[in-house]
Amino acid sequence: MTFEQLDLSPALLAALPTALQHPTQVQQLAIPAVLAGRDLLALARTGSGKTLAFGLPLLARLDPAQPSVQGVVLVPTRELAAQVSAALQGGADALGVQLVTLCGGVAQEQQQIALAQGPQLLVATPGRLRDLLSQQIVTLEVLRMLVLDEADRLLEMGFWPDIQTLLGLMPKERQTLLFSATLPGELESLATGLLNEPVRVDADPRNSVADHIEEHLYLVNKSSKVPALIALLKAHPWPQVLVFISARDDADSVARKLAKAGIAVAALHGEKDQGAREQALGDFKGGKVRVLVATDLMARGIHIEALPVVINLDLPANAPVYVHRLGRTARAGRSGLALSLTCHGEAETLAAIRSLTGRPLPLETLADFPVTDQPASGAGKRPPRDKQANRRTQAKRSIKQFKGRG
Repeated sequence: MTFEQLDLSPALLAALPTALQHPTQVQQLAIPAVLAGRDLLALARTGSGKTLAFGLPLLARLDPAQPSVQGVVLVPTRELAAQVSAALQGGADALGVQLVTLCGGVAQEQQQIALAQGPQLLVATPGRLRDLLSQQIVTLEVLRMLVLDEADRLLEMGFWPDIQTLLGLMPKERQTLLFSATLPGELESLATGLLNEPVRVDADPRNSVADHIEEHLYLVNKSSKVPALIALLKAHPWPQVLVFISARDDADSVARKLAKAGIAVAALHGEKDQGAREQALGDFKGGKVRVLVATDLMARGIHIEALPVVINLDLPANAPVYVHRLGRTARAGRSGLALSLTCHGEAETLAAIRSLTGRPLPLETLADFPVTDQPASGAGKRPPRDKQANRRTQAKRSIKQFKGRG
């Protein structure tokens, strides 16, 4: 199939990057449904072309002659907002659609000036859009289309209150599109409750990892993770490596240790200001630093063409996040390598990831890092009742000793 067969306008087709010749599976399935005005729940792997799957038909259905907000794309992070806007800007320009990006970390005055021009499309993070709506700087009274990108993240408790507020300020008669790489079962009913007789698109097996990713999991001592990471980076000539870590405090600490080992590195996490985040990501994309140490929230906005390697310095506590992390490599059908450094303490997390993905994920060892830590075990621990009895005995002895001294 070609893009010409998807009933898109010649102007929009001409704006597509020349490298795009054939629509991906999710694009083939989603674009006709969106053009037909249907609500949509689309699940497809990270890197499978979801942005254009909703972006192209969204742009096609907006009226550039009407100077009011007709479409909104909600995303969880500033980085993803910038990425989505960049992907859609060419098509928007070709159709005469004004697109404005709204997110924190940017002076509100600049965004107010852009909003005064009467844009038809907003790409926004929930918090900033809510703030601007509350100040009546923007209105959604004639909104026709809403997209929740990375819907699984937006439906979690951290974002859900803002999403509920925003939904209450939008017309009930609208077209709603939900796109995500993963959707845990507990969020599925919440997601479908936002939609009206939706078309469902499952472009890939649920919660699956791309076929072109080679995975290796290495069992090491917890204290050996950073030394093992440094050894791997020095042993292999990978030009770019994205290292994931769960705690943002640890991201800076790990980056310092890599820098001390002579590795060009930057850290990316939510506590950094917008300028520092853009600098770190820009340096990584531009090849000024070889390694980027990033937290999970940042995983949602990192798109690097042909990123060869992703390394998990720890396993994410939330199993679907593992799929998102690996989705940073092997994008658009390319191959990629994903390594994970795990310890005995992550056994339950690993079991959850195996269950979610349906992959065996066998553990390997690294020759220079023998495992001496022991698996966690309840053996040797006194049962709770015995502990309480022991405390009562100690209390009696203390009382007797106290009385004896009187």
